[in-house]
Amino acid sequence: MKILVTGANGYLGRGIVESLAKLGQEIVATDISTEGIVELDNINKVEADLFNLDDPYTFFGSPDIMLHLAWRDGFVHNSKAHLEDLSKHMLFLDKMFNSKIKKISVMGSMHEVGFYEGSVDENTETNPMTYYGIAKDALRKYVIQEGQEKSKDYQWLRAYYIVGNTSGGSSIFSKIVEAERKKQKLFPFTTGVNQYDFLDYGEFTHRIAITLVQNTVLGVINVCSGQPMRLSERVENFIQENGFDIKLEYGAFPDRKYDSKAMWGNSEKMERILSEFNNNGGIS
Repeated sequence: MKILVTGANGYLGRGIVESLAKLGQEIVATDISTEGIVELDNINKVEADLFNLDDPYTFFGSPDIMLHLAWRDGFVHNSKAHLEDLSKHMLFLDKMFNSKIKKISVMGSMHEVGFYEGSVDENTETNPMTYYGIAKDALRKYVIQEGQEKSKDYQWLRAYYIVGNTSGGSSIFSKIVEAERKKQKLFPFTTGVNQYDFLDYGEFTHRIAITLVQNTVLGVINVCSGQPMRLSERVENFIQENGFDIKLEYGAFPDRKYDSKAMWGNSEKMERILSEFNNNGGIS
Protein backbone atom coordinates (compact mmCIF):
# COMPACT_ATOMS: atom_id res chain seq x y z
CA MET A 1 0.00 0.00 0.00
CA LYS A 2 1.02 3.60 -0.59
CA ILE A 3 0.50 5.69 2.54
CA LEU A 4 0.63 9.50 2.54
CA VAL A 5 1.71 11.02 5.87
CA THR A 6 1.25 14.79 6.26
CA GLY A 7 3.18 16.66 8.93
CA ALA A 8 5.76 13.89 8.57
CA ASN A 9 8.66 15.98 9.86
CA GLY A 10 6.99 16.70 13.20
CA TYR A 11 7.77 15.06 16.53
CA LEU A 12 5.19 12.29 15.97
CA GLY A 13 5.48 12.17 12.21
CA ARG A 14 9.14 11.14 12.08
CA GLY A 15 8.54 8.14 14.35
CA ILE A 16 5.32 7.08 12.64
CA VAL A 17 6.92 7.21 9.20
CA GLU A 18 9.76 5.00 10.42
CA SER A 19 7.32 2.55 12.05
CA LEU A 20 5.30 2.32 8.82
CA ALA A 21 8.47 1.78 6.81
CA LYS A 22 9.42 -1.12 9.10
CA LEU A 23 6.11 -2.75 8.16
CA GLY A 24 7.21 -2.67 4.52
CA GLN A 25 4.78 0.02 3.42
CA GLU A 26 5.45 2.54 0.64
CA ILE A 27 5.45 5.96 2.30
CA VAL A 28 4.99 9.43 0.87
CA ALA A 29 6.20 11.69 3.69
CA THR A 30 5.30 15.34 3.25
CA ASP A 31 5.89 18.54 5.20
CA ILE A 32 7.07 22.11 4.59
CA SER A 33 10.56 20.76 5.31
CA THR A 34 11.48 17.06 5.25
CA GLU A 35 15.12 17.23 6.37
CA GLY A 36 14.52 15.41 9.68
CA ILE A 37 12.79 12.36 8.16
CA VAL A 38 14.78 9.13 8.04
CA GLU A 39 16.28 8.11 4.68
CA LEU A 40 14.95 4.71 3.58
CA ASP A 41 14.27 3.18 0.17
CA ASN A 42 10.52 2.92 0.77
CA ILE A 43 10.13 6.54 1.92
CA ASN A 44 9.55 9.26 -0.69
CA LYS A 45 9.99 12.69 0.87
CA VAL A 46 7.97 15.50 -0.72
CA GLU A 47 8.11 19.12 0.47
CA ALA A 48 4.78 20.89 -0.04
CA ASP A 49 2.28 23.39 1.34
CA LEU A 50 -0.87 21.27 1.71
CA PHE A 51 -3.22 24.23 1.74
CA ASN A 52 -2.11 25.43 -1.71
CA LEU A 53 -2.60 22.23 -3.69
CA ASP A 54 -5.48 22.06 -6.15
CA ASP A 55 -5.41 18.25 -6.41
CA PRO A 56 -3.39 16.79 -3.53
CA TYR A 57 -4.42 13.21 -4.33
CA THR A 58 -2.81 13.35 -7.77
CA PHE A 59 0.09 15.52 -6.58
CA PHE A 60 1.10 12.85 -4.04
CA GLY A 61 0.84 9.98 -6.52
CA SER A 62 -2.62 8.56 -5.76
CA PRO A 63 -2.05 7.11 -2.26
CA ASP A 64 -4.27 4.32 -0.88
CA ILE A 65 -4.31 5.73 2.69
CA MET A 66 -3.64 9.13 4.20
CA LEU A 67 -2.63 9.92 7.78
CA HIS A 68 -3.17 13.62 8.38
CA LEU A 69 -0.85 14.77 11.17
CA ALA A 70 -0.08 18.30 9.99
CA TRP A 71 -0.94 20.88 12.67
CA ARG A 72 0.52 24.15 13.92
CA ASP A 73 1.14 25.02 17.59
CA GLY A 74 -0.13 21.73 18.99
CA PHE A 75 1.45 22.39 22.38
CA VAL A 76 0.29 26.03 22.53
CA HIS A 77 -3.27 25.24 23.47
CA ASN A 78 -4.70 28.75 23.11
CA SER A 79 -2.81 29.82 20.00
CA LYS A 80 -5.04 31.62 17.49
CA ALA A 81 -3.42 29.44 14.79
CA HIS A 82 -5.83 26.62 15.70
CA LEU A 83 -8.82 28.76 14.74
CA GLU A 84 -7.11 30.33 11.74
CA ASP A 85 -6.17 26.97 10.23
CA LEU A 86 -9.33 24.96 10.94
CA SER A 87 -11.10 25.82 7.68
CA LYS A 88 -7.87 25.15 5.76
CA HIS A 89 -7.69 21.64 7.19
CA MET A 90 -11.34 21.06 6.30
CA LEU A 91 -10.87 22.26 2.71
CA PHE A 92 -7.78 20.08 2.28
CA LEU A 93 -9.61 17.06 3.68
CA ASP A 94 -12.59 17.82 1.45
CA LYS A 95 -10.35 17.38 -1.60
CA MET A 96 -9.11 14.07 -0.26
CA PHE A 97 -12.59 12.80 0.65
CA ASN A 98 -13.66 13.58 -2.92
CA SER A 99 -10.70 11.70 -4.40
CA LYS A 100 -10.29 8.00 -5.05
CA ILE A 101 -8.32 7.44 -1.84
CA LYS A 102 -9.48 4.35 0.09
CA LYS A 103 -9.06 5.51 3.69
CA ILE A 104 -8.45 8.76 5.54
CA SER A 105 -7.03 8.80 9.07
CA VAL A 106 -6.61 11.98 11.12
CA MET A 107 -4.75 12.54 14.38
CA GLY A 108 -6.93 13.56 17.32
CA SER A 109 -6.18 14.52 20.91
CA MET A 110 -7.43 13.93 24.43
CA HIS A 111 -7.79 17.72 24.61
CA GLU A 112 -10.80 17.60 22.26
CA VAL A 113 -12.71 15.88 25.09
CA GLY A 114 -12.26 18.77 27.53
CA PHE A 115 -12.72 18.46 31.28
CA TYR A 116 -13.84 14.89 31.92
CA GLU A 117 -13.24 12.25 34.54
CA GLY A 118 -13.14 8.55 33.76
CA SER A 119 -12.62 6.33 30.72
CA VAL A 120 -13.16 7.96 27.32
CA ASP A 121 -14.68 6.00 24.45
CA GLU A 122 -15.89 7.00 20.98
CA ASN A 123 -19.29 8.07 22.32
CA THR A 124 -18.04 10.25 25.18
CA GLU A 125 -19.55 13.72 25.02
CA THR A 126 -16.94 16.39 24.31
CA ASN A 127 -16.67 19.87 25.79
CA PRO A 128 -13.22 21.27 24.86
CA MET A 129 -11.91 24.23 26.82
CA THR A 130 -8.98 25.45 24.67
CA TYR A 131 -8.65 26.70 21.09
CA TYR A 132 -6.66 23.58 20.31
CA GLY A 133 -9.33 21.29 21.71
CA ILE A 134 -12.15 23.23 20.05
CA ALA A 135 -10.47 23.04 16.63
CA LYS A 136 -9.64 19.35 16.94
CA ASP A 137 -13.16 18.52 18.10
CA ALA A 138 -14.68 20.41 15.17
CA LEU A 139 -12.37 18.60 12.76
CA ARG A 140 -13.31 15.24 14.30
CA LYS A 141 -17.01 15.91 13.71
CA TYR A 142 -16.24 16.99 10.16
CA VAL A 143 -14.23 13.83 9.44
CA ILE A 144 -17.03 11.62 10.77
CA GLN A 145 -19.65 13.46 8.73
CA GLU A 146 -17.62 13.39 5.51
CA GLY A 147 -16.62 9.77 5.96
CA GLN A 148 -20.22 8.71 6.38
CA GLU A 149 -21.59 10.91 3.59
CA LYS A 150 -18.91 9.86 1.09
CA SER A 151 -19.00 6.18 2.21
CA LYS A 152 -15.26 6.43 2.79
CA ASP A 153 -13.31 4.45 5.38
CA TYR A 154 -12.06 6.82 8.06
CA GLN A 155 -10.26 6.76 11.40
CA TRP A 156 -9.96 9.42 14.07
CA LEU A 157 -6.89 8.46 16.10
CA ARG A 158 -7.19 10.03 19.55
CA ALA A 159 -3.80 10.39 21.25
CA TYR A 160 -3.18 10.78 24.97
CA TYR A 161 0.15 11.40 26.77
CA ILE A 162 3.25 10.28 24.86
CA VAL A 163 6.49 9.65 26.74
CA GLY A 164 9.69 10.29 24.79
CA ASN A 165 13.24 11.01 25.88
CA THR A 166 14.21 13.47 23.14
CA SER A 167 15.05 17.12 23.73
CA GLY A 168 13.72 19.97 21.62
CA GLY A 169 10.06 19.00 21.94
CA SER A 170 7.30 20.73 23.89
CA SER A 171 6.08 17.89 26.09
CA ILE A 172 6.97 17.80 29.78
CA PHE A 173 9.25 14.84 29.09
CA SER A 174 11.21 16.69 26.37
CA LYS A 175 11.50 19.69 28.66
CA ILE A 176 12.92 17.49 31.44
CA VAL A 177 15.48 16.04 29.01
CA GLU A 178 16.50 19.57 28.04
CA ALA A 179 16.67 20.69 31.69
CA GLU A 180 18.86 17.70 32.55
CA ARG A 181 21.14 18.51 29.63
CA LYS A 182 21.54 22.03 31.04
CA LYS A 183 22.34 20.46 34.45
CA GLN A 184 19.38 22.04 36.22
CA LYS A 185 18.91 20.76 39.76
CA LEU A 186 15.16 21.41 39.97
CA PHE A 187 12.36 21.18 37.43
CA PRO A 188 9.31 23.38 38.16
CA PHE A 189 6.26 21.11 38.35
CA THR A 190 2.59 21.07 39.28
CA THR A 191 1.19 18.98 42.13
CA GLY A 192 1.27 15.99 39.74
CA VAL A 193 -1.85 14.42 41.23
CA ASN A 194 -3.78 14.27 37.94
CA GLN A 195 -4.12 10.81 36.39
CA TYR A 196 -3.64 10.26 32.66
CA ASP A 197 -3.10 7.63 30.00
CA PHE A 198 0.55 7.21 28.94
CA LEU A 199 2.29 5.39 26.07
CA ASP A 200 6.01 5.36 25.36
CA TYR A 201 6.91 7.06 22.08
CA GLY A 202 8.02 3.90 20.28
CA GLU A 203 4.93 1.99 21.34
CA PHE A 204 2.70 4.87 20.29
CA THR A 205 4.19 5.11 16.79
CA HIS A 206 3.96 1.32 16.41
CA ARG A 207 0.29 1.34 17.39
CA ILE A 208 -0.46 4.13 14.93
CA ALA A 209 1.29 2.20 12.15
CA ILE A 210 -0.54 -1.09 12.70
CA THR A 211 -3.83 0.76 13.09
CA LEU A 212 -3.35 2.36 9.68
CA VAL A 213 -2.52 -0.81 7.76
CA GLN A 214 -5.51 -2.81 9.02
CA ASN A 215 -9.04 -2.23 7.82
CA THR A 216 -11.14 -4.09 10.39
CA VAL A 217 -11.33 -1.41 13.09
CA LEU A 218 -12.45 2.03 11.92
CA GLY A 219 -14.07 5.19 13.34
CA VAL A 220 -12.83 6.85 16.52
CA ILE A 221 -9.95 4.87 18.02
CA ASN A 222 -8.22 5.64 21.30
CA VAL A 223 -4.50 5.08 20.80
CA CYS A 224 -3.85 4.48 24.46
CA SER A 225 -2.84 2.10 27.23
CA GLY A 226 -6.28 2.08 28.85
CA GLN A 227 -4.68 2.48 32.29
CA PRO A 228 -4.64 5.71 34.35
CA MET A 229 -1.44 6.71 36.15
CA ARG A 230 -0.63 9.74 38.28
CA LEU A 231 1.40 12.29 36.36
CA SER A 232 3.90 12.57 39.23
CA GLU A 233 4.46 8.79 39.21
CA ARG A 234 5.07 8.63 35.46
CA VAL A 235 7.43 11.61 35.50
CA GLU A 236 9.37 10.28 38.51
CA ASN A 237 9.66 6.91 36.71
CA PHE A 238 10.87 8.71 33.58
CA ILE A 239 13.60 10.49 35.53
CA GLN A 240 14.69 7.20 37.12
CA GLU A 241 14.54 5.23 33.84
CA ASN A 242 16.90 7.71 32.20
CA GLY A 243 19.27 8.00 35.16
CA PHE A 244 18.68 11.75 35.53
CA ASP A 245 19.76 13.70 38.62
CA ILE A 246 17.11 16.41 38.32
CA LYS A 247 14.40 16.70 40.99
CA LEU A 248 10.80 17.83 40.63
CA GLU A 249 9.84 21.09 42.33
CA TYR A 250 6.26 20.22 43.28
CA GLY A 251 3.74 23.06 43.39
CA ALA A 252 5.87 25.54 41.42
CA PHE A 253 3.08 25.78 38.83
CA PRO A 254 -0.67 25.64 39.47
CA ASP A 255 -2.68 22.89 37.83
CA ARG A 256 -4.40 24.12 34.67
CA LYS A 257 -8.14 24.62 35.11
CA TYR A 258 -8.94 22.67 31.95
CA ASP A 259 -6.88 19.59 32.89
CA SER A 260 -9.03 16.67 34.03
CA LYS A 261 -8.31 15.11 37.40
CA ALA A 262 -8.38 11.59 35.96
CA MET A 263 -8.93 10.73 32.29
CA TRP A 264 -7.82 7.74 30.23
CA GLY A 265 -8.81 6.03 27.01
CA ASN A 266 -11.02 3.01 26.52
CA SER A 267 -8.55 0.62 24.86
CA GLU A 268 -11.04 -1.98 23.55
CA LYS A 269 -10.54 -1.09 19.88
CA MET A 270 -6.79 -0.78 20.31
CA GLU A 271 -6.60 -4.21 21.93
CA ARG A 272 -8.49 -5.72 18.98
CA ILE A 273 -5.98 -4.20 16.56
CA LEU A 274 -3.01 -5.42 18.60
CA SER A 275 -4.49 -8.91 18.87
CA GLU A 276 -5.14 -9.15 15.13
CA PHE A 277 -1.63 -7.92 14.34
CA ASN A 278 0.01 -10.39 16.75
CA ASN A 279 -2.16 -13.30 15.64
CA ASN A 280 -1.14 -12.66 12.03
CA GLY A 281 2.52 -12.93 12.95
CA GLY A 282 3.10 -9.19 12.69
CA ILE A 283 1.52 -8.95 9.25
CA SER A 284 -1.72 -6.98 9.08
